[in-house]
Amino acid sequence: MAEIGIGILGGGYMGKAHAVAMSSVGALFNTALRPRLEMVCASTPQSAERYRKAYGFSRATDDWRALVADPGVEAIIIATPQETHREIAEAAFARGKPVFCEKPLGASLEDSAAMVAAAEAAGAVNMVGFNYIRTPASQFARKLIAGGEIGDITWFRGEHTEDFLADPEAPASWRTQGMANGTMGDLAPHMINGALALMGPITRVMGIHETVHKTRPGGAVTNDDHAQMMCRFENGAMGQMYFSRVATGRKMGYAYEISGTKGAIRFDQEDQNALWLYRMEGPEATRGFTKILTGPAHPDYEPFCQGPGHGTGYQDQIIIEAKDFLTAIDAGEALWPTFRDGHEVNRVIAASLASAVAGAWMEINEF
Repeated sequence: MAEIGIGILGGGYMGKAHAVAMSSVGALFNTALRPRLEMVCASTPQSAERYRKAYGFSRATDDWRALVADPGVEAIIIATPQETHREIAEAAFARGKPVFCEKPLGASLEDSAAMVAAAEAAGAVNMVGFNYIRTPASQFARKLIAGGEIGDITWFRGEHTEDFLADPEAPASWRTQGMANGTMGDLAPHMINGALALMGPITRVMGIHETVHKTRPGGAVTNDDHAQMMCRFENGAMGQMYFSRVATGRKMGYAYEISGTKGAIRFDQEDQNALWLYRMEGPEATRGFTKILTGPAHPDYEPFCQGPGHGTGYQDQIIIEAKDFLTAIDAGEALWPTFRDGHEVNRVIAASLASAVAGAWMEINEF
């Protein structure tokens, strides 16, 4: 087994999650490449050193350029604010290094297009951090749909709803400034990615977004609190999605319903170890949704636990991402979701935002 030096930019919430994932992924999944926590970068020397000690890195820096250029850092994880993603990724690709970037891919559609171009020009492994679609339940849902288990898909409903800003007295912060940090930049990418993974390409959308609480203690709010959109998929199915950070009572409302000609699927991330499946077969009197508890028979579950129904959690999703990233590096070929997949999410968002301004349907291929 070969070692690979990992450099993580950002030591906060997601930086910690990735450090923990890289520390445990080798033992859990018996990966051919075994990560070595080589260097962490933070905004000050003091915070960088604090993260180094806490997470077990060999070295620390407050200069992202030094981390990217360091020969001991062989793969890069970007867990910094969106406006920094492009410059860091381009610098890493210029050195031929694999890059994992947290969503959204960039702070703008222009940024994400440039990042795709840089990745593909370099021929370097690239991946975007959409963790929720990697739960064993959602991976199983993808297999059921691809295998035709619920027939031809006719309808999709998805949401990503939380309530961390439902209280109008919650103070203004970085989350309430700039479209990249609003609901369409923060929460919507996850469910749009989920819709693309489960349903395939989206061809057109009609969207609307609004700010519910326009001012908060400390200042004005400059981005959106919630949004919704109708969409049409390339396979002909109708769809609708809703995103909110002010959905009172919702904590992790990453949820979807899918209808087909032979059955249906329901999922809710607040019960992430269960998938509900309806099959249109047998006597009408005995038909109904069946609750399937995830277990070793489902994708990426068994490395964590041999007991069905015991469950996986949020951190486990990040570990699965780490496994996929290391597998891609070992194979020398990017795996889903690549930067191009992340850019597709951004195209849908851009079309939805433009639709809200124009009050009309927008074609995705125009973006």
